[in-house]
Amino acid sequence: TPVSGILGGSHVTDNRLIKCCGGNMAVSRPPEDDPSHNSPHSPGRGMNGAGGPTAMMDPLEDPVPGVGTYEDFNTIDWVREKSKDRDRHREITSKSKESMGALLHRISDAFSGWLLMLLVGLMSGALAGGIDISAHWLTDMKEGVCLNGFWFNHEHCCWTSNEPTFKERDKCPDWKSWAELIVGTGEGGFAYVVNYMMFMFWALLFSFLAVTLVKSFAPYACGSGIPEIKTILSGFIIRGYLGKWTLIVKTITLVLAVSSGLSLGKEGPLVHVACCCANILCHLFTKYRKNEAKRREVLSAAAAVGVSVAFGAPIGGVLFSLEEVSYYFPLKTLWRSFFAALVAAFTLRSINPFGNSRLVLFYVEFHAPWHLLELGPFILLGIFGGLWGALFIRANIAWCRRRKTTLLGHYPIVEVLVVAGVTALVSFPNSYTRMSGAELIKELFNDCSLLDSSQLCRYNAGNGLADRPADSGLYTALWQLSLALLFKMGITVVTFGMKVPSGLFIPSMAVGAIAGRLLGVGMEQLAYYNHDWAIFRGWCTPGADCITPGLYAMVGAAACLGGVTRMTVSLVVIMFELTGGLEYIVPLMAATMTSKWVADAFGREGIYEAHIRLNGYPFLEPKEEFEHKSLAVDVMRPRRADPALAVLTQEGMTVEEAEALVASTRYSGFPVVVSQESQRLVGFVLRRDLLISIDNARQRQEGVVSSSQVLFTEHPPAQAADAPPPVRLRSLLDLSPFTVADHTPMDITVDIFRKLGLRQCLVTHNGRLLGIITKKDILKHMAQMANRDPDSILFN
Repeated sequence: TPVSGILGGSHVTDNRLIKCCGGNMAVSRPPEDDPSHNSPHSPGRGMNGAGGPTAMMDPLEDPVPGVGTYEDFNTIDWVREKSKDRDRHREITSKSKESMGALLHRISDAFSGWLLMLLVGLMSGALAGGIDISAHWLTDMKEGVCLNGFWFNHEHCCWTSNEPTFKERDKCPDWKSWAELIVGTGEGGFAYVVNYMMFMFWALLFSFLAVTLVKSFAPYACGSGIPEIKTILSGFIIRGYLGKWTLIVKTITLVLAVSSGLSLGKEGPLVHVACCCANILCHLFTKYRKNEAKRREVLSAAAAVGVSVAFGAPIGGVLFSLEEVSYYFPLKTLWRSFFAALVAAFTLRSINPFGNSRLVLFYVEFHAPWHLLELGPFILLGIFGGLWGALFIRANIAWCRRRKTTLLGHYPIVEVLVVAGVTALVSFPNSYTRMSGAELIKELFNDCSLLDSSQLCRYNAGNGLADRPADSGLYTALWQLSLALLFKMGITVVTFGMKVPSGLFIPSMAVGAIAGRLLGVGMEQLAYYNHDWAIFRGWCTPGADCITPGLYAMVGAAACLGGVTRMTVSLVVIMFELTGGLEYIVPLMAATMTSKWVADAFGREGIYEAHIRLNGYPFLEPKEEFEHKSLAVDVMRPRRADPALAVLTQEGMTVEEAEALVASTRYSGFPVVVSQESQRLVGFVLRRDLLISIDNARQRQEGVVSSSQVLFTEHPPAQAADAPPPVRLRSLLDLSPFTVADHTPMDITVDIFRKLGLRQCLVTHNGRLLGIITKKDILKHMAQMANRDPDSILFN
């Protein structure tokens, strides 16, 4: 399956078994599909003792294509990438004083980041608007079609009609159900069966198209994408994950998956879509195209853009990127994230996809104040959210693990069709499961007014909104909601992780909003029938409108989403931006913190961290504490029973010996020592750079043969007159690799890896090389200490 290789610099033809959304897929990447095929990265440069670059010592003046780039499923070297960017910036600054052209180049270079953010915001906002409009249209198509134009959804179709009355506001002559079109009437048992069958037909068709497109054209387009984006932002390379094919297929299939009625949302995948936009646009700017660390700054801002357009919450998006997905988030990225989120929100507002001048379907404003005694029920909702979050994570991971290890993972199309069929079959009879997740949340958040025809607003209202006993219609609605709650809780477990784009925000919020609305109505009726109780006497007097069930739904939605994702600050701000009410921050904070504490009592991992661990990505969780008393010598390789460490010497090795050493091992790099006897450390060279440079020297440097010496020294030693010319590779050498002493505590070593983004660290004793610690070694050691399988860490 061709997948565009965008993230990362070099082109490779690679047939590899990858993990995607809980299953295995073979992905073949042809070199011509990589946008960087015709623009290879500039060569990496070594670093001197102070961390700066040394001049190229190779007699070949032209840069070697491919040197300084990374292979697929490898981790970038943050220190080297940041050093390259500093050198580039110094060079531009020094040249800017020489000519007007160089000065303009410096100005354009400084401005390029802001221009890129503008483009990312515009592109992401436009795509989000298109996704919203298309999903709304296709969701309504399952129930009927507009005679004025099939491209109108139900609401837009009835806007132009003068016929609808208050009691039947959703019915107008221009909108026909499938039963009315096929059998001529919308009433009766046969019409109900026709509508039922058509609902199931469209649901199965949309889900089939979604899973087929993902499986055939872009396997990386499945799932929410946030676990992989977190891993990519930590420095890991997954080529094609943010490519053009992934963007195109994910955009189309996201609309189909949401419209099929599956228990999933589009909010998480919109983060993936925004990051794809950012990664593709990075190739317009040399500064970001050629530097992996700079590109990840842009991707951090793009994650903020994704949440901004998903919830209409620009500030919440920035905080989400900072709290939840970013690994490296400098102050400059904070400002640019804010700007990009602003542009994206403005673009989406200009498109106005829902026709209500809001950025989300379920925007709501509450006006009634809350009382201090209501904190009790809010905290109860927090406890429910935490318990649901912990239960969901365990159940979903167990199901995804089962999918990986059984035949279920080999038949993704069958799995999606079965789940879509069951979902449509069960959801149609219940109006609350039949509607889309966003419409359900809108209904649950709704603050009832006098003219509201919703089932949830069926009260025996005598003199107005205040002091209202429930009608029989409301009790019916509550029974339907209770059934919807049980169904949503079960079906979401098996839906998240299938081979279609699937977000978790909307299903989690829907579960919490149902629970919150049920509790809210219960509290409201309790207050109505028991005004004389001590807890109600002071503030909920007869005739007063004191309980707002919609507020409970909102608090419950925040609690459940917090329990599943373990978001706190960003979640409260997102919910605050959804409601526009400052006075509800305290209930939201109380419920969110309670849900986090309760969920953390059962396990500290959120759903995204759990999926990262399930897929075996080398992600060093910055929030996780290292509590063991290990030393560097306990974790390093080689261990006592292992073969000696594979090293290169700074002189004395031939090309043939160097190639044989590389061919006999699978390591990503090699320490360079003075000699095999002394083991005094000189530097570190990457496997990829070494192979590319030797191959390049054989082709372009006259006289290089297998017996030519490989030299990493600054001054070449004397050689015999008839000796073949040496291959001088000092320019590849990192002369200041990070080292720790053998008795350094591992908690300090882990902190160094996290804060500097290291790939590897060398272990020495009195300056003599003993071994090496890689990020994978640390993750395996941490898994072993936690009684998990250390071999679950799959990638280098």
